[in-house]
Amino acid sequence: MNWFVFALLSAVFAAATSILAKIGIDGVDSNLATAIRTVVVVVMSWGIVFITNAQGGISSISKKSWLFLILSGLATGLSWICYYRALQIGDASKVVPIDKLSIVFTLIFAVVFLHEEFTWKTLLATLLIGAGALVLVI
Repeated sequence: MNWFVFALLSAVFAAATSILAKIGIDGVDSNLATAIRTVVVVVMSWGIVFITNAQGGISSISKKSWLFLILSGLATGLSWICYYRALQIGDASKVVPIDKLSIVFTLIFAVVFLHEEFTWKTLLATLLIGAGALVLVI
């Protein structure tokens, strides 16, 4: 499978995550819900590592990669904590579009930090996604 199929599957699973989380978080502290979700993700991730026999690669990870993977993990954790709290107190149909503004931030960060090309299509997509998210919550 190519990157597009995996990206599309990611979007489908992310959509399912939002709906399942909104149903599951009813009457549960958002931080506790995040912790439960995280344990499931950790167990599943390590299971896949061992099933695919990828655990041997740990020793070859550079210090730079360790640093940025740890920072990414911290960002993920903070994102999930905020996301679950927002889902607990807001409507999924309003929380999710705002959460998806991460696409806009990613496009901007990719240009600033990764020096990726910012084309007219990137600008148009950024504006449309941003406007779409705002229209859904106003």
